[in-house]
Amino acid sequence: MTDQHPVGSRLDPWVESYAARTTGMKVSEIRALFAVASRPEVVSLAGGMPSIDALPLPDVGATVDRLLREQGLTALQYSSGQGDPVLREQLLDVMRLEGLDVHPDDIVMTTGSQQALDLVSRVFLDPGDVVVAESPSYVGALGVFAAYQADVVHVPCDGDGLVPEALDEHLTRLLAQGRRIKFLYTVPTFQNPAGTALCDERRPRVLEVCRRHGVLVVEDNPYGLLGFEGRTYDALRSLDEEGVIYLGTFSKIFAAGLRVGWAVAPHAVKEKLVLANEAAILCPSAFTQAVASRYLAELDWQKQTAGLRELYRERRDAMAQALTALLPQATWHRPRGGLFFWIELPEGLDTKAMLPLAVKELVAYAPGTGFYADGSGRRNARLNFSYPAPDRIHEGVRRFATVVEREQELLETFGPCARTSHEGPRVLLPSPEVS
Repeated sequence: MTDQHPVGSRLDPWVESYAARTTGMKVSEIRALFAVASRPEVVSLAGGMPSIDALPLPDVGATVDRLLREQGLTALQYSSGQGDPVLREQLLDVMRLEGLDVHPDDIVMTTGSQQALDLVSRVFLDPGDVVVAESPSYVGALGVFAAYQADVVHVPCDGDGLVPEALDEHLTRLLAQGRRIKFLYTVPTFQNPAGTALCDERRPRVLEVCRRHGVLVVEDNPYGLLGFEGRTYDALRSLDEEGVIYLGTFSKIFAAGLRVGWAVAPHAVKEKLVLANEAAILCPSAFTQAVASRYLAELDWQKQTAGLRELYRERRDAMAQALTALLPQATWHRPRGGLFFWIELPEGLDTKAMLPLAVKELVAYAPGTGFYADGSGRRNARLNFSYPAPDRIHEGVRRFATVVEREQELLETFGPCARTSHEGPRVLLPSPEVS
């Protein structure tokens, strides 16, 4: 009998056993930065982490203590695959702030909205299917779609969000080619990474385009309650209950470490999501759901969310001031909510190639290439302002500006054929486009 997998004969003896879909799995360019960005000497503008130090931790601790004393026997046990009915009922008040009027039975609790994305993809995507997404789009969603071997087609956006006419053109062309479009994936409110909000006038137009072409909409909404201009946008699902799956999370308005999210879906879709949830994890965590439920019931969560908006507005303004003063060669839209600036650098610069030098300068950011399925966005970078304090934001932008200036000097000296290697001494290589 011969060994099917001779252990030790190759770097990975199981490589021939992997499923074909694993070829779509790759390391997130943002998650890969976390080890570096967590070092105290590094100013991290890379991740999308909320400001946990703004939470009333003593009050949260007391709430958890009461939970364990009063409800420990159920909070530490299995729960249902659909999630805690009490929490699902409470979520109605949260979503009502965005114009949603849903039934608790249409809600499926998940391990963060990231798992909700995975469940939706599991239910809908076959290899070769098309997901239409904004340009740029959330890196975590692109990773899920790649893992399910879907093709992502980006649709142009501007300062007012997704362009309905461009969406119509893309859907028309794809359907004429016989492509199977499973859904539009969108973060319409304070988008990650661009920071834009789909304007009121465009929201019904986007939905009308999708209805006309028979395309489902997946609305990812982590940032909807984090607007800085005194208003909250109505969710897309409030305008079309049967054509939209809505994804929500506590990660940005309470605590990311709880990993409590949810999906709201049409009834038949909801049933499929529950089955997929049970197959994946049996049930979402009863304990973290109970913590979230107590938070909503016992603490002033709306006041806390308002405090986060004020904190993030201050930090948004600090980053805008720093960019204006220190990086005038960059272009950007001033975000009206959320956690991010999306900047574009002058022609010839490559934020992915610049990253090793930035790490040496003790600043981290997210290169734009991670937000495009085709690797576009080399002149772009996403900068987070929710996590660092204002003085650290200024210092981080200063360090980043130093890296940009050095790269511009190199480009001006050696021209567009200059390529750099920042892991060692600077090396100039000919561009592969030049023979």
